[in-house]
Amino acid sequence: MEVLDEPSWHWGLSLIVLTLAFHAAAVVMMGIVAVSAVKWEETVKIQYALPLAVAIGLGFGAVAIRGLHARTTTPPIYLVVEIDEITDANGFEALRHTADATAVEVQSEDGRYFARTEKVIALDGSAPKFFALIAFDNMTKAKAFNDSMKNNTALRTRATKSRSFIVEGTSHWH
Repeated sequence: MEVLDEPSWHWGLSLIVLTLAFHAAAVVMMGIVAVSAVKWEETVKIQYALPLAVAIGLGFGAVAIRGLHARTTTPPIYLVVEIDEITDANGFEALRHTADATAVEVQSEDGRYFARTEKVIALDGSAPKFFALIAFDNMTKAKAFNDSMKNNTALRTRATKSRSFIVEGTSHWH
């Protein structure tokens, strides 16, 4: 199973923040070197100052990245398809033959199947005969996929008693 990707620009921004943190550590170090005399005692202090400055820079960078991650993570969008009853076996078989084309269409909208199965176990009430859960990065992509599948939707609704819907996930899913 594939994990949802973070926005592509997120890693670039993280790299910039870490670079700035290292530059801040270097500036602190240069300030310490400029102020200190060239005595042996001061040289020993400098040896401890560099790791301390790097640690402080990393700490600031980690806090900044965590804050940016919290602001940039958008909730995933899930498209759900449930088939409760097959009313036309031939029509359902025709629908099954479109599965490969549907998978290609899912990928073209950057979607990922989390589940696509007939093996559904009821815990409460009755289980659907078929269940599909497709994750998208945003509502626009989920709706674009749904719009591109009008023929499959028409075939599914003629051959089955089913429903499909879109659900917004939570941004704190990992």
